[in-house]
Amino acid sequence: MASTSSATAASTKAQDAFLRIAAVTKRFGEVFAVHEVDLDIAQGEIFALLGSSGCGKSTLLRMLAGFETPSSGRVFLAGQDITELPPYERPINMMFQSYALFPHLTVFDNIAFGLRRDGMDKAAIRQRVEEMLDLVQLRPYAKRKPHQLSGGQQQRVALARSLAKRPQLLLLDEPLGALDKKLRERTQIELVNILRKVGVTCVMVTHDQEEAMTMADRIAVMREGRFLQLGTPSEIYEHPQSRFVADFIGNVNLFEGRLVTDEPDHCEVQTEEVLFHIDHGISGALGMELVVALRPEKIMLEPGHKAYPHNAVQGQVAGRLYMGSFTAYELQLPNQRRMRVDVSNADRHADPFEIGTAVTAHWMGTAPVVIVD
Repeated sequence: MASTSSATAASTKAQDAFLRIAAVTKRFGEVFAVHEVDLDIAQGEIFALLGSSGCGKSTLLRMLAGFETPSSGRVFLAGQDITELPPYERPINMMFQSYALFPHLTVFDNIAFGLRRDGMDKAAIRQRVEEMLDLVQLRPYAKRKPHQLSGGQQQRVALARSLAKRPQLLLLDEPLGALDKKLRERTQIELVNILRKVGVTCVMVTHDQEEAMTMADRIAVMREGRFLQLGTPSEIYEHPQSRFVADFIGNVNLFEGRLVTDEPDHCEVQTEEVLFHIDHGISGALGMELVVALRPEKIMLEPGHKAYPHNAVQGQVAGRLYMGSFTAYELQLPNQRRMRVDVSNADRHADPFEIGTAVTAHWMGTAPVVIVD
């Protein structure tokens, strides 16, 4: 009875999904670019495919667009099987990293290009383009050419052109990759606000962890054509399920050890450097090998060598980087391993720890994450 209920629940979930990718595989000869990927995306969701170069994220995006055909598996959009549909018959638009704006056309004509090709009448085109210009706040720039715009403005023109045909699904290929860091951070907020206002379902591809974390409702971390972990940005960052995900998302200290205590309300992992006391059990076998992940910003630093029964290490400051809002310290531990600690610069008058200073790093029992990898 339980298995029947689970199957029914899974079927209902799949039917409710706006975009469904079902056991999709793409092979190039003997190489699996994407391997049996399953994914359900809700209507209006902003979803990020995150991974390093060659992980399969762009191939998956191209299959959604219709530029590649799956070797096996199906793709459904709004209940319709679109696996075999050519790109021009799919209610999908794609915005490329290069923006692909026509240099000889004005902003207005770039946005209107697809509408004219579809045979929309002039009055309707003007109304739709003006709506898009207002949406991306570029109406004063309607008569300018792309080379007369900043990088951020070009990005918004490309977005307006992608949204002008009112696609059911918007695909973004490294949407902010062509912008410098400062402009990229500001544009992230603008882009998300526009997508939320329109309510379009969006799948974006990026190798930038910060971009995925700040823009997406959910993230799939990809490696070698597979999903390693799928979840919200906070779930991915705070509860990585593998050593790779922990190390790929943000900065992290990783310790290898063995489980020495496991109770319902806590467990303990002994590593070469420290005894970790963690505020939850893991239902594991004593002696099993584990990895403990500890984020640098969850560690407290104090001068001198002080004794703690657990969750603390002694060391010396071996390096220091001032990062503005925080200072990143590199500690050298007694066994010569290095450990990173990020200390907030909330108090501008606080004296930094100098190179060579003896310090103790300690943390709460809620800070470490146990990974059975």
